[in-house]
Amino acid sequence: MTLVIVPLDERPCNYNFPYELTRGTSYQAVRPPQEWMGRKKIAADTERLWTWTQLECQSADGAVISLDTLLYGGIVPSRLHELDVTELTRRLDRLRILKEQNPALKLFAFQLIMRCPQYSSSDEEPDYYADWGREIFRKGYLEHYAEEHSLTTEEQQELDDINSRLPQEVLDDYLGRRAVNREINQLALDYVEQGVIDFLIFPQDDSAPYGYTARDQQEVRARIRALRLGLRVYMYPGADEVGCTLVARMINQLNHTIPRVYVRFSSVNGALIIPAYEDRRLYETLKYQIIAAGGMVASDEQSADILLLLNTAGEKMGEAVYQGSPSANYDTERTTVELVEYAGYILDRQPDAVVAIGDIAYANGGDLELLDLLRQRGILYQLAGYAGWNTSSNTLGTVIAQSMIYQQYGATPEHMNFLALRYVEDLGYDSVVRKYLSNGPIQELGLDKFQLDGERGYVAEMVRSHLEQFIEQHLQENGVQIDIQDCYMPWNRMFEVGLSIRAHVSLKDRKGEQQ
Repeated sequence: MTLVIVPLDERPCNYNFPYELTRGTSYQAVRPPQEWMGRKKIAADTERLWTWTQLECQSADGAVISLDTLLYGGIVPSRLHELDVTELTRRLDRLRILKEQNPALKLFAFQLIMRCPQYSSSDEEPDYYADWGREIFRKGYLEHYAEEHSLTTEEQQELDDINSRLPQEVLDDYLGRRAVNREINQLALDYVEQGVIDFLIFPQDDSAPYGYTARDQQEVRARIRALRLGLRVYMYPGADEVGCTLVARMINQLNHTIPRVYVRFSSVNGALIIPAYEDRRLYETLKYQIIAAGGMVASDEQSADILLLLNTAGEKMGEAVYQGSPSANYDTERTTVELVEYAGYILDRQPDAVVAIGDIAYANGGDLELLDLLRQRGILYQLAGYAGWNTSSNTLGTVIAQSMIYQQYGATPEHMNFLALRYVEDLGYDSVVRKYLSNGPIQELGLDKFQLDGERGYVAEMVRSHLEQFIEQHLQENGVQIDIQDCYMPWNRMFEVGLSIRAHVSLKDRKGEQQ
């Protein structure tokens, strides 16, 4: 069976992860050539992508489509475009062609609620965001907050100061684009109501409880309710993991299975923490992540198909870069040891058990203490899934999708490659190598972490060398050999890395067959 994937952009997390998860399954995925996907602020050729999508969907069983790509040319271009509603409506209406030429096509789509970062940087935003980004966010936040609460004297003074300094042309440009995107968000709901889109997700990238993004969510949510589409349209924090989530949902639906997921936390407070860059308590997002991928939350482990163990913070989610000297609650308000002992206990007694770990103790990287404990327990390569990258939702969507596919297809070589990739990237790069190279070696080369020496320059060589050292010291054990086949810097910056990993390992799959 064939699945069509139109990624959110050309970065590995969007272009590779969903595609790699289909490998080793009974589904053949196709995606556009990477060179068609644009590059960061350079929009993809949407006309070319639409033509490709229409051709591929003619004989496909399912399609997972980023509307931001087909409408704006990618996630970053969706924040920069000068398109009007008329042109975007014309583009969106081409979805009808997909169903007209193939009525049996199962079409899953996602479209972002435009984010409003809390910091001043133009790396992924309009140029003026470098000077006014913080002010734009705070203006939207304070004005929205004031509708429900009273501002303090200091907060009102801050808002007055922003209003006196923020250029009107900057605000007009920003809010004008938000209005266009919001209208297209709502227009997409008509295609769900009419059955053109079978299932739709509105992810919320870098969300907060108040502000421009929260306001847009309220308007879109009101229309979802008015059209009675709550069971076919979900809205929750996330972005770069949604391709993986919808691939898992597609495979689950086409295979007529609904995995039951039992969740266990390393901290009593873990479920109630509001993760960094998100707008609600963890457990509320977690429920969405599970049902969006086509599963259900299980009330106990006996009735579950998948045991999802979440390594959480004890009180407040910190950044992985600071984990060498964490706040006291990282040691006293969570018990990672119990989580690992429980995983080992289950796998010792039930080698076929599907046990996955979502590593969300920190933002933007995995927990190195957890890695050490998993190695001590000897279960690093028995897991059905692991992830610990970027935001909590990015991690959850990735590990849930991986574990659901493992539950049906077992420890295939492709599964082991993806599992090894997560260890190398989320722990090796995000939590160790990126921090080390960004705090000295990059500057010594006369470079900046936002502007390197090219995708495959000397920095990429340094990254590869340090990751190979990390693998040798932390990941190669019990006969497992991990090789880096490719290493590059996708957006010529230190934030993300592009890796191709091969795991050479002899493990029995869930049916007892040698891989």
